[in-house]
Amino acid sequence: MSPTKPHHQGVWRRAWPRVRHWLYWTHRWLGIGGCLLFVMWFVTGVVMMYVGYPSLTEQERLAGLAPLEFEQAVVAPSAALEALPATARAQPPRRIALEMQQGTPDAGPVWRIVDARGERFAVSARNGQLLGPVDAARAEAIARAFSGQSGAHWAETLERDQWTVPQGLNPLRPLHRIELGDAAGTELYVSSRTGEVVRDTTRSERFWNWLGSVPHWIYFTPIRADPPLWHDVVVWLSAACIVSAVTGIVIGILRVRLRRRFRNGAVTPYTGWMAWHHIAGLIGGFFVLTWIVSGWLSMNPNGWFQRNPVDAAAMARYTGAGAGAGAGAGAGASPVAWPLAVRPVEKDANAPREALLLWFDGQPFWQLRDAQARTRVVDAATGAPAAIGRDDIVRAAARLRPGATVAEATLLTREDFHWYGHHRDRIVPVWRIEFGDAAHSWVYIDPASGQVAGSSNRNTRLNRWLFNAAHSLDFPWLIQYRPAWDIVVWLLSIIGAVASASGVVIGWRRLRRKPKASAVPVAQRALQRS
Repeated sequence: MSPTKPHHQGVWRRAWPRVRHWLYWTHRWLGIGGCLLFVMWFVTGVVMMYVGYPSLTEQERLAGLAPLEFEQAVVAPSAALEALPATARAQPPRRIALEMQQGTPDAGPVWRIVDARGERFAVSARNGQLLGPVDAARAEAIARAFSGQSGAHWAETLERDQWTVPQGLNPLRPLHRIELGDAAGTELYVSSRTGEVVRDTTRSERFWNWLGSVPHWIYFTPIRADPPLWHDVVVWLSAACIVSAVTGIVIGILRVRLRRRFRNGAVTPYTGWMAWHHIAGLIGGFFVLTWIVSGWLSMNPNGWFQRNPVDAAAMARYTGAGAGAGAGAGAGASPVAWPLAVRPVEKDANAPREALLLWFDGQPFWQLRDAQARTRVVDAATGAPAAIGRDDIVRAAARLRPGATVAEATLLTREDFHWYGHHRDRIVPVWRIEFGDAAHSWVYIDPASGQVAGSSNRNTRLNRWLFNAAHSLDFPWLIQYRPAWDIVVWLLSIIGAVASASGVVIGWRRLRRKPKASAVPVAQRALQRS
């Protein structure tokens, strides 16, 4: 035996009482606040299983638009781009779409354009004029036409409120809030810049989100309006709760007896709420810890899980639109024929609500979407259905990762572990293009339109395990067989809530306890109780 081993053992034996004191002290005082947060997160997490944060879905947006009247759209997309400020025309736009705007004096088909910087513009497709700011009266008329509710009325104009805090709405602000006056208490938000309806909420959504997403994500407007502040608040609160959970698990293991039990035959020395806290914490402690750690990781602390997305230059090479796309054609790209070679003749719900200009491998296409968000893609020159084959996609995809070879191209006909929809829609079938680069990049491409539908790399796939799988338990074999997923999440949430709620009661009693005079030092009494 090494002569130093007894010495080390002696040092540890002398240090252990102090280590144990700080272990208990840290868990006790962090746990008082941490358990309140845990209870809140478990309860609100269950609410979020059924009610998501308010948003205007694509189907809701398209259903509110009028059928496209192509005969009125005499201004070509290239001419619409020429109406934009010079800074917006410096690079190819991110998005060009034709839709109808109703309820205003300049009602009719409009080109909705998102430039390379993310700025939003609306250009009349009847006369090519850049449409100016939308005032309250026009926003009210747009909301009436969109919703079909004659009682819709303007409520206020605002930069942001509780339901419009996401940063993605910044290019559309200020927003007009319109109350529809219907039985559901629906409110629409209309952009004052472009006249687009960008969000809807109902009374029920607003109520349940105060019990769900808002507290769960710490999504209160004053904090969420400052993204760096919100990020730091969530990261540091989560970090403190991780320490509370780890110390609790260690104490729980130290105090449990499975073989040499306590005098009354119990595995815990505690009674009442302390016993509930001890046993529930032991059973659900691992889940509580993985849940809070995964939530912390979702904030991408220190930038550990950067996505490495496809950059704008690579996307331009892939689409083939080139630097000259702002004029309607790029370097080597085909010009965009206008009007459409073959105009759709469908009526009612089947009629196109939106025509979105797409580019693939130097060729322009139009994606037509109806009121149910069903899509079809046609060649811009002939109006014939688009025909994009595997070889076309693989050849173009090679431009997305210069210097990397396409290792494999797989057509996914159903969702898998990394490409799946839980609270969102996913395109299926989809091509998964795997690259042989250092990041092990994957790119997902829509076979119907050739558009990049998503991407991932080694870091994001690791985050898929560490966050989505650990936090939401969204394993395909579980979420595809609901209510199995609901039962598992409910059960684990109840166990975690019991462990946390009992900690809240214990903490509250400790805070209310009046200190007793004693000659024994506080630290010594804590050690004796431990």
